[in-house]
Amino acid sequence: MKKANALLVGTILAASTVASNVAVAELSGNVGFTSNYIWRGVTQGSDDSAISGGIDYAHDSGFYAGTWVSSLSGGSQYEQDLYLGYGFDAGPVGMDVGYIRYMYPIDSTVEDDFDELYVNASYEMFTAGVAMTMDTEAGGQYEDDMYMFVGADFEVKDGLSLGLVYGDYDFDDPASTDYSHYQISLSKDDFVFAFDQNDQDGAAGDARFTVSYSKSFDL
Repeated sequence: MKKANALLVGTILAASTVASNVAVAELSGNVGFTSNYIWRGVTQGSDDSAISGGIDYAHDSGFYAGTWVSSLSGGSQYEQDLYLGYGFDAGPVGMDVGYIRYMYPIDSTVEDDFDELYVNASYEMFTAGVAMTMDTEAGGQYEDDMYMFVGADFEVKDGLSLGLVYGDYDFDDPASTDYSHYQISLSKDDFVFAFDQNDQDGAAGDARFTVSYSKSFDL
C-alpha cells in the first residue's frame, strides 16, 4: 500500500508485512435504497427512487479505498464513484483527506464526470468539511467549484439520532448558480428520515422529504 542487505532477510520482512496487512485490513460491502437520491441538497434525478451498493477496503493505518454505484433517472443512467483517502487523529479532532471520482458511464455524449479533493474534520458530535473540484470531463471552465458544510449529530434517545447539516456550493462556472441548503434528519439503526431544502429557484428549490435504508456487512 501506501533492499534489505540479505535476500533472506528481505524475503522474511516482505512476507511478514503482507501477513500483517491482511490481518489488520477489512473488506466490507453495503447496499441501500432511498425514495429520492438527494446529494448536497439537490435531487440527482427527477425525484426518482434509487438503489445503491458498494465495496470498501479499510486498513488500520487509516488508509481506505472503495467504489460505490447508484441508479439514476429511473434506471436510464447510473453513477459510479471511485475513492481513496486517509483518516487520522490530530489531537481530539478526527481528520479525513481523500480524492473521489464521480462517473456517469452510460451516455458518452454527456460530459458529467468530475474529480474532487476533500478534507473533513470531526470533533465530538460536530463535523465540517470542504471539497474542491480538481478536474472535469467538460474542461477547465467548470473546475475549481467548492463545496463547504458544517453539521452536528445529537442522540435524542437510545438509538435515535437527530442530524443537522448546512452546506454551501460555490461554482466556478458562471453559467451555474451558487446555492445553499440544509438538512434535518432522524436516524434509527439502518433507517434515515430526512427533510431537505435549498435556496434554488423554482421546483429545484422545493422542500423534499425522503426515507432511506442502508446495510453494511463484512466480506
